[in-house]
Amino acid sequence: MIGKKLKIFLIILIGLILISFLATIMESSLSYGKIAMVNVKGIIVDSKAVIEEIKQYRKNPAIKAIVLRVDSPGGAVVPSQEIYEEIKRTIKVKPVVVSMGSIAASGAYYISCPATKIIANPGTITGSIGVLIEIPNIKGLLDKIGVKAEVIKSGKYKDITSPLKPPLQSDEKEVLQRLIDDVHDQFVDAVSEGRKIPIEKVKKIADGRVFTGLKAKEIGLVDEIGDLEYAIKVAAQLGNIKGEPEIIMKKTTILYELLKGDTESLIKRLLPTSQIYYLYLPQTN
Repeated sequence: MIGKKLKIFLIILIGLILISFLATIMESSLSYGKIAMVNVKGIIVDSKAVIEEIKQYRKNPAIKAIVLRVDSPGGAVVPSQEIYEEIKRTIKVKPVVVSMGSIAASGAYYISCPATKIIANPGTITGSIGVLIEIPNIKGLLDKIGVKAEVIKSGKYKDITSPLKPPLQSDEKEVLQRLIDDVHDQFVDAVSEGRKIPIEKVKKIADGRVFTGLKAKEIGLVDEIGDLEYAIKVAAQLGNIKGEPEIIMKKTTILYELLKGDTESLIKRLLPTSQIYYLYLPQTN
């Protein structure tokens, strides 16, 4: 009698274990998968934080796809190139969908190029495939207050971008133009590779002009038109997520965003230094 009860108990126990196991499998197959959202906002002055975030999500098997929310006019060349390369590595592991906000121009478009899908709003300002270098010149101001700088250099062009020297001469402009052309060619190559567009076709629109999201779709710079919610939906489909995905996002404070974002960009731009930019700068009078 006791043996019979024990058998019934064991059968019930095994049954409960099997039901629990099957429920887990079904839940997994329905996959309330996770999508990570990485924000790129403001002028791109550094790549470290964005790369670390992308790398963390790439290595996490629970994250099925990444949405890169871009709202930036671009920024420094090297950080843009480094983020581009990190996205190239990531799309080999899981899909990356770019969602463009109000603006995703120049360096911000550069980092978007290799994504699995690029989705822009109809009125997004994007494109601006081009390069610029700003050389502040404060010599006139220093002359007025009686301050002079003595420069000892090893070559004619060593201080070519110094804010303390007279305005650029024609030969100096030629040197810098060759530099700009080289970096510009790198941008064109990146767009061609990332978007799989022939280089000659990219060159025709790589003169710094900007496009709306609608026009960018027409010429192949973006894949689809849609908002952030639509981009999340596309990412879920590409990540084989069924049902409503869970959105994972790095938590930051308002103070952190202020210190990290535009304040940092503003400080770097106000300092009298020269740097090459993939940056969209609307002209103001």
